[in-house]
Amino acid sequence: MTIGRTLCVAVNGIEGTVVEVEAMTGDGKPAFTIIGLPDTACRQAPDRIRAAATNCKLKMPREKITVNLSPANLTKQGSGYDLAIAMATLATRDDVDAALIRGVVHLGELGLDGTLRPVNAVLPAVLAARAAGVKTVVVPVANAREAGLVEGIEVVPAASLDTLVARYKAMRRRWRLPEPPELPTVSRANTRSVPDMADVIGQPEARFALEVAAAGMHNLSMVGPPGAGKTMLAERLAGILPPLDDETALQATAVHSVLGVLKDGELVRRPPFVAPHHGASMTAIIGGGAGRVRPGAISRAHGGVLFLDEAPEFHREVLDALRQPLESGTVQVARSVGVFTYPARFQLVLAANPCPCGQGLTRNCTCSAPVLRTYRSRLSGPLLDRVDVQLRVHAVKRVTNAPPQETSKAIGERVLRARAAQRERWRAVGRMTNGSVPGPVLRSSAWRLPAEVTRPLDAQLDRGLLTLRGYDRCLRVAWTLSDLAGAPRPQAAHLLQALGLRSGQEAA
Repeated sequence: MTIGRTLCVAVNGIEGTVVEVEAMTGDGKPAFTIIGLPDTACRQAPDRIRAAATNCKLKMPREKITVNLSPANLTKQGSGYDLAIAMATLATRDDVDAALIRGVVHLGELGLDGTLRPVNAVLPAVLAARAAGVKTVVVPVANAREAGLVEGIEVVPAASLDTLVARYKAMRRRWRLPEPPELPTVSRANTRSVPDMADVIGQPEARFALEVAAAGMHNLSMVGPPGAGKTMLAERLAGILPPLDDETALQATAVHSVLGVLKDGELVRRPPFVAPHHGASMTAIIGGGAGRVRPGAISRAHGGVLFLDEAPEFHREVLDALRQPLESGTVQVARSVGVFTYPARFQLVLAANPCPCGQGLTRNCTCSAPVLRTYRSRLSGPLLDRVDVQLRVHAVKRVTNAPPQETSKAIGERVLRARAAQRERWRAVGRMTNGSVPGPVLRSSAWRLPAEVTRPLDAQLDRGLLTLRGYDRCLRVAWTLSDLAGAPRPQAAHLLQALGLRSGQEAA
């Protein structure tokens, strides 16, 4: 009786747990059984492994094979366990040295011809392996670039089951190791360019509002008639945001890896721009699923922009579900199999028409008063109270002989300078941007503004026109305006300007 052991990783959410794969052969009717809470895809591994071994001229044990995935109380999902199960099983016949594979993580799905096919969630799996002290990870060639994003761990790309077995035989006999397979080249021919702010004609207030939102990582809403350029403006916000820092980039890349949308196995440095359709469900936006729990659009937008076009057309419960992630920067999805936590620190951008007919700012509006009330009530007060900048966008009147507009590069340089000032200021409280600073910190003795400066806000608060959350958000916007102006602290003019951005610039 021989037992072969190796390692794999179970990824739930974007957190990984190292799994020990044990294979044992023994007396009894020939069978290939997997225990340890495998799902359907994992239970089908024996058929793929037997076919792959046959086509690779490898002999599988003819006895009863039992494979245990430990810890046994953790659900094992997907086909990424194929390679680990195959290697542990081959080690029971001494085709592979059991000592060589025992501390190695093997990830990959086997094709019937023995080729190794890529799997999702390789980055969080390798991160979990490194955290557990694993030194070597074997992955399919197509996942090698992604796995290589994790420093301090050896990544071995494998093209097929037989080539990997040949590598282990060479290691056991101390032969020269075979040449590693060539990694696929990364194509840049179809790289999508980022839309430029220079394409926007007119709209100086909206352009400035986007710059403020980008500089302080503030949420933004735009209300205006169809064709005013709301979508065009929102699509250019990500282009003036700074690149993601290392921690946020790893989190965003892990989410993209779990979803299987990671491009070329590269680290996500550019802030994502996610624009779901207004018919999207709660699961699509927040995350979840009946079987495998997956991140939603808010997690895919982590570090970037979540744009909800035609925001009042989204389901009311979906919009209200955004409130908690906007405050905490994470989202927890509770299911019977456990609670999954995903990162969800994004900039929310809402765009809406003034009414269903789109002519609410003119005399041509045909909507009745009840229709208007119903339409506008879809965006609840608590949700809008979490939107720092609320803007009225008016139709462009004239486009002939329009002067050249400022480019995203020029605006982005000012945003970078403002972000650098914020990083330096809030480093002691563990924050990076004005938009993430808690209200109690802003109102503390160290950062409280003089009474003569905050007088406009105090008056609005006393009259009930501002909530305390809205008060704090006006302070955050005022600090951002001060950073863009290069001033050390906000002045009364900055508070008034912030109050105008909060109220939607009705007088604009």
